[in-house]
Amino acid sequence: MVPASPFAPFRHRAFFWLWLGVVVASIGSWGQTVGAQWLFVNDPNAATIVPLVQTASTLPMMLLALPAGVLADAFDRRWMLVVIQGYFIAVSALLAVLTAAGRMPPALLLSFTFAVGAGQAMLSPTWQSLITELVPREEFAAATRLDMVSVNVSRAAGPAVAGFVIALWGVPPVFAVNVATGAVLLIILIAWRRPTSTLPHRERFVPALRSGSRYVRHEPVIRAILLRFASFIFPAGAVWALLPLIADRQLGLAASGYGILFSALGVGAVAAALGLGRLTQHLSSNQILAVAGIGFALAFAGVAVTSSIWVAVPLLVVCGFGWTATVATVISELQLFLPGWVRARAIAIYLMVFLGTQAIAAPIWGLVTQYAGLRTALLAAATLLVGSVLLGLVFRVPDSHGLDRSPLAYWDTPRLQVDPSTSSGPVVVSIQYEVTDQDRDAFLDAMRAMRRSRLRSGSSRWDLYRVGEDPHRYVEQFEVPSWEEHERQHQGRLTAEDQVIEDTAFAHVTGSPQTQHLLPATAVRWLNEQRE
Repeated sequence: MVPASPFAPFRHRAFFWLWLGVVVASIGSWGQTVGAQWLFVNDPNAATIVPLVQTASTLPMMLLALPAGVLADAFDRRWMLVVIQGYFIAVSALLAVLTAAGRMPPALLLSFTFAVGAGQAMLSPTWQSLITELVPREEFAAATRLDMVSVNVSRAAGPAVAGFVIALWGVPPVFAVNVATGAVLLIILIAWRRPTSTLPHRERFVPALRSGSRYVRHEPVIRAILLRFASFIFPAGAVWALLPLIADRQLGLAASGYGILFSALGVGAVAAALGLGRLTQHLSSNQILAVAGIGFALAFAGVAVTSSIWVAVPLLVVCGFGWTATVATVISELQLFLPGWVRARAIAIYLMVFLGTQAIAAPIWGLVTQYAGLRTALLAAATLLVGSVLLGLVFRVPDSHGLDRSPLAYWDTPRLQVDPSTSSGPVVVSIQYEVTDQDRDAFLDAMRAMRRSRLRSGSSRWDLYRVGEDPHRYVEQFEVPSWEEHERQHQGRLTAEDQVIEDTAFAHVTGSPQTQHLLPATAVRWLNEQRE
């Protein structure tokens, strides 16, 4: 199969205009972040306040991304984006007015920044899940890369625009520019008519929230990837948190110079987004992560010891390349590994880890800078980046290209004598096995993988018992919150990997396993009464 052209998704009118609107709106959003940071760069407590701006903008993602991912599956995504964008415009307009009036103390600025971040937390999962509706399946990868290009173009252009606007007219007009750019996306969203046939089949909010969290909690591969990713983001995030101080205190630059430094990071990021495809033809994912981490560490250490903008700019380009190469590799591996039924919610958890780690790291690097100095903070971050690369020797990213993550309905349809309602629960599935003494140890080892399979597909509890009256009989029991949740296990949550796990365990069983579904007695009685 010939890969789709990198720009093939632009042939689809809806994708092109929405992508363009997102780029324009994101330029304003990045400019607003720069304006918020620069507003107090000369404050005596700038080392604390400036990093807190990043914390206030990213912390909402840690709190709201997963609920937002569930809502994106429950409501019309177009109207969700319209409401979110209207909220963005209202908050940004009020921020611009109060700043122009001189009524923007640090605490209020952080509150407004948090409010904007809350909107971004709702927008990101919604837009990410919408992309797959706008292009055919064979162009998903190209569309995802173009979305990454849009992020990095806006990250490069937004700070540069903000820097020049601040240099000419001050900070309040930067917030006004954000209002104008947000209005562009809002107009495009209102003009777009989303086909009604693409509206998603809704899953109830709370069960969907729990099942997404449960999958990530019980999948060791996802946990290892996220741990390794967080170990990189924590030190690497210092470049975003401390860049205003690098520009002002170390390099002695004005606002326009700060915009140039920010743009250098964006240029490196765009180069990585466009060139990563060729790099993956020669290096594995683990090798790319190692090269990106080492390159970032060496470049950041160089930034720590230089006082020349001409040296800092190319070093920051390397940092931007390393940042995006790492982010793109991790999100690509997650997309390949995750089954479709939980992909949006797991990606939302990834966003929580991504931005939540930055939110935690930013004030810590601010405090290190305040008490130990800027150069010490930068060198410490570079050292931790080397540690992250070493951690990758233990927590390796698996090669997921050959995995089949499509749903596989291989369980037999339950033959029940009662008809439970979808909300009946909890439901306990009990399976009896006959196992010989020779197969006992191999069976118990295989059931460890079975536990993981049951829990990540929706079960809330799993146990394995040995029958006291018959030492060759074992009983597996797993509890599912409702009959609807168990039906989802049957219909679309299992993959070929789960089938292999079951086949491996069943190979050590004598005869056929016997399955029973234990339903709440009160729910069954109520149904019988309704029939009478």
